[in-house]
Amino acid sequence: MKTTGIQYKIKTATEKEILFHLRECSDSFIPPLAERVSVNDYAQKIYEKSVTFEAWSDQLLVGFIAAYFNLNGSAFITNVSVLEKFGGYGIASRMLDMCIRYARKDNIQELALDVNKYNTVEIHLYKRFGFKVHEVNGDTLAMKRQI
Repeated sequence: MKTTGIQYKIKTATEKEILFHLRECSDSFIPPLAERVSVNDYAQKIYEKSVTFEAWSDQLLVGFIAAYFNLNGSAFITNVSVLEKFGGYGIASRMLDMCIRYARKDNIQELALDVNKYNTVEIHLYKRFGFKVHEVNGDTLAMKRQI
């Protein structure tokens, strides 16, 4: 898989493109995204209220991070996903770096996210970027990182 043609952008995806991406990635979440939320409603909320960090291959949204930035100096990453056939090429790392740099410019002091404790690949990624577990609630690990 050639990933040199990947383009990285901020907040350019349409609601329809976000919805398509989330549907394509649903089963790669633990548990599957469609079992936890209405994917249609989630895509609409992300489109309207979040800042998105995107990876594109041609006209296809192959990687996607969505974060809610608050006025109180914190942000919450609600979604990190990469299409399965584009996994393992550092796309999520590049988008996470974009998100952290954006937060720094926006004077955000803390980034937070939740991850399922069985999603060891994502947990490893977040720890590499300085996120630490600060709370455990059942199968969910709440992680935070200071900016």
